[in-house]
Amino acid sequence: MRLPVVAQVFRRRRQAHVQGTGPGFPGELWGTGGVAAFPFLCVVAGDTGQGIKAYIKEVLNRDLSFQHIKVIYPTAPARPYTPMGGSLSNVWFDRYKISNDCQEHIETIDSTCQELTGLIDDEVKNGIRKNRILLGGFSMGGGMAMHLAYRYHQDVAGVFALSSFLNKNSAVYQALKKNETELPELFQCHGTADELVLYSWGEETNKTLESLGVTTTFLTFSNLHHELNKDELEKLQAWLLKKLPVDQ
Repeated sequence: MRLPVVAQVFRRRRQAHVQGTGPGFPGELWGTGGVAAFPFLCVVAGDTGQGIKAYIKEVLNRDLSFQHIKVIYPTAPARPYTPMGGSLSNVWFDRYKISNDCQEHIETIDSTCQELTGLIDDEVKNGIRKNRILLGGFSMGGGMAMHLAYRYHQDVAGVFALSSFLNKNSAVYQALKKNETELPELFQCHGTADELVLYSWGEETNKTLESLGVTTTFLTFSNLHHELNKDELEKLQAWLLKKLPVDQ
């Protein structure tokens, strides 16, 4: 039996401002086997896929694992990152600044979409149906997933975005204005105390996507900063299992 795949683009923040590293974003995918692939993006420079896995385990007090999950570990390419003064950082795409009120760096976004599309195509060639693939992530990873799904892969099973946002004039919105097909469901979470990606940015993203025909869930986590917590991950896990049950 072929197993479904979840592609999940994740980032995490581990007090980068305290450590003096700034918002560097080396990106990796991790997972523990089965039917889902989890791309992860992390914030602290030098972190690895195994470091992210350890962070998730620390938050949940167990691994985020599924019997029917397959996992892939893509690493974001090193590129000059403008918010870090042009220093090289492993990020999925560049930003002119960390704000929802500026132009998107569409060249690097589209380049990464092409690279990640290659991973999706490989799974389809191996017999995984597109409607058994989920795309999502944390922070920049969630934004990347929304571009990938809503602009290029509208036939995937769903999208999740944790502490993520799209710019006000996002290419995602422009693409959806022309869309006439059924769109992947969005599961979104955001903390009210997020000081890096403001809660209002995530809320505005959700409302705009809903107005463009996306079925959405938006969960608010009081006093949560730019980080993950146990309740959030447990709700995500339940949503993943609902979208990709073992018996399909």
